[in-house]
Order: sequence, then C-alpha cells, then structure tokens
Amino acid sequence: MVALSFAALTGCWTQFRHDAAHSGNQGLENAISGANVGTLVQAWSATTGGPVSSSPAVANGVAYVGSNDDNLYAFDAAGVTNCSGAPTTCTPLWSATTGGAVLSSPAVANGVVYVASADHKLYAFDAAGVTNCSGTPTTCAPLWTASTGDAILFSSPAVANGVVYISSDDFKLYAFDAAGVTNCSGTPTTCAPLWSATTGGFVVSAPAVANGIVYVGSADHNLYAFDAAGVTNCSGAPTTCTPLWSATTGGFVQSSPAVANGVVYVGSDDHSLYAFDAAGVTNCSGAPTTCAPLWTATTGDIVSSSPAVANGVVYVGSEDHNLYAFDAAGATNCSGAPTTCAPLWTATTGNILFSSPAVANGVVYVGSNDHSLYAFDAAGVTNCSGAPTTCLPIWSATTGGFVTSSPAVANGVVYVGSADTKLHAYHLP
Repeated sequence: MVALSFAALTGCWTQFRHDAAHSGNQGLENAISGANVGTLVQAWSATTGGPVSSSPAVANGVAYVGSNDDNLYAFDAAGVTNCSGAPTTCTPLWSATTGGAVLSSPAVANGVVYVASADHKLYAFDAAGVTNCSGTPTTCAPLWTASTGDAILFSSPAVANGVVYISSDDFKLYAFDAAGVTNCSGTPTTCAPLWSATTGGFVVSAPAVANGIVYVGSADHNLYAFDAAGVTNCSGAPTTCTPLWSATTGGFVQSSPAVANGVVYVGSDDHSLYAFDAAGVTNCSGAPTTCAPLWTATTGDIVSSSPAVANGVVYVGSEDHNLYAFDAAGATNCSGAPTTCAPLWTATTGNILFSSPAVANGVVYVGSNDHSLYAFDAAGVTNCSGAPTTCLPIWSATTGGFVTSSPAVANGVVYVGSADTKLHAYHLP
C-alpha cells in the first residue's frame, strides 16, 4: 500500500511543464510506451464554457484545468466520479470562478491549487474542494488572492520551497508566500508579494525554479535569473530584486525556460532556441553579469513553445509547424564558435505549434493548431528516416479545435485541453 501511494503521488504532473524546473519530463511513466502508444483511445472528455488554452495539472487523483470562460475546473482524473455515458463525459468535482479568462496553467502543492487569471490576480484554492467550497454542484471561493499591476495572460505559477512565483504583463515577476500567511491579511485574505522584480517588457513567460534561482523571459528580448529567496541583489521595503544575471536574445521571449543538468533552455521570437549556463558562470562576465549562450539553434519561425528536456535531448515546437529535437549538451550536430546546432530530427504537423512538448517513457507528445495531439518516438527512430532525419507520428488524436494547451502525462493517461472547450484524456484500451 505504501508503494502504491508513493507511485500515485510521484506519478503526478503537478504544474506547468511537470515541475518547478519546467523539465516537461514525466520520468515515472511506465504504462504507455513507444510500443503501445499507437493503441491509445479517448478515456473521457469534459466540457467547459470556453476554449481550453490552459495546460492541465494532475495530482492526487484530480485533473485541474483553466478555461477562457473565467473558471478553474477540477475533474476526477480516472474518469469515474461525476462521469458517465459512452463515450464517457465528466462534470466537475468542483469549479471556481475568477474575474477573467484562465489561460494560465494551474499548479498544485501541499493541498492547494494556484492559478492566475486575466483579471490581474493570482488565486489559491483548496485542492480537495472542501475549504471555502459549498453547493451542488460544488463551487469554491479562494483561500487567498494576490493582485499584480496588469493582466496575467499566459504566465503560469511555479511553486517551490513554500513560495509561488508568477509573472505579469506589468513587466514584473512576483514571489508570494504559498501558505497565504506572510504579507497576507484581511477577510477575504489578500497577499502582497514577498518580493518583486522589474524587467523591460511584458512578461508572459512562466517562471522556472531550480537550485535556488528563478528564471523568466521578457518581451524586452532578455532571459533573467533572480535569487529565488529574494535575498541576493534584493533590498528595500517592499523588497525589490535585480538580476543575478541576464542574457539577451534577438526577440521577444514568450517561451518559458526549462532547467536541466545545469543548463537553462529557452525559445525566442527570433526563431531560435538558446542554451545558457544556469549558474551564470560559463560565457558570462561583467557587472551587472550578462551571459552569452552555450549554443543556439535556429528554426523556421517564432519559438513560443517551451522546451522539454529528457535523456540528453531538448525538444521544442516552432510556429513553422515543426517539432525539433536537439542534443541538450550542444555536441552532436553542433559546430562553430559561437556554437550552433542542427536538429537530431524534426517532425512536421499541419499547423503552428504553440503547445509545449511533454516527454514520458520514450514518447514525446505535442499539440498543434491543426486540432490534433501527436506522439513521436523520442529517440527519433520509429517512423523516422532520411538525412537529415524526419519523423512521422506514432499516434495522433483529433480534437474539435486548436490544441495550444500543453499535454500532461500521469499514471498511464495523457491529458490535453482544446479550443473545442474540452479537456481530453487518453489511455490504453
């Protein structure tokens, strides 16, 4: 029983890109593999009142997702409770209304689910749907809220070490006490930031947290690294922080960074993927510290998709309709000074890729604006050929709208939202 409980907990997908570092990698999936992914069928679907651009989070048997209808929804991840029919459709375990569209992806930690809204606010709800919840059907009021200075359109919260981080279109990154205690007061409870930091442009990139540093991109073309504790390079009351280091790209950075093995990867509107030393040491100099890339790679269009990193490969989508796989170390298919990389393999879909890839057990999943969710062999072998190597899908599923939502993989199920107003769940037959 202990082993089963641990598996259920660690097989979750608790926030945007799986974890606070935004790896996009579900390392514990062992049901769906490259050998059987082709047999996936829809397990269930659930309808909301608007397009679902939000990416789902799955924790403790519940799937959470936002909708453009201004609501956050919680569904039974197994498709049993509040679910019926053939094909199976589900109604919420509970829902909660915000003051604007919820394009942000929820994050779950310590029994609380956090989500941002276009109404300028970050919300915290009881993940179990009990505290501050009532009625039939059950609706929930927040445990606490926090306001930013402008709309939070696409950024998703990252939760690490008791702090929830969110960025906003007011050019800022914010850090709040995840427990809703420090700098929080009133009835209903509202919170002020533990600290904040200002960039030179809109911040739609979602922050990533690893090894005591929080990374975020900005419309001012830069990637920033800040002390996650709000101490180093931070001062004043209220506390404001300046970067530990920053790095300039050639375009708007709306892609969210991913951190793995001491490297931070991020896409840019200049059509490129960048890799930087996460510690801000290699290829970094000056005061204030600025960093040049360890390596770069060029695609055919804007890279608003956020990278996923698994088993030495970094995967990212581009608005040129393609999914790309690059050597994460910047060695294979890489050359020159400064170092530039060509793909290990590419795969073409029928439209723009805003969706960010998810990797699990040798399979990489990504959504496309051609209304489909795709699965490819992560190794670039099955259904792949040619020089340079191109790959065809090993499975796909069609929805009724754009799939800008990024897939989540948890406990043998693949979840994704669609502009057809639905959350879709797929499993083995």
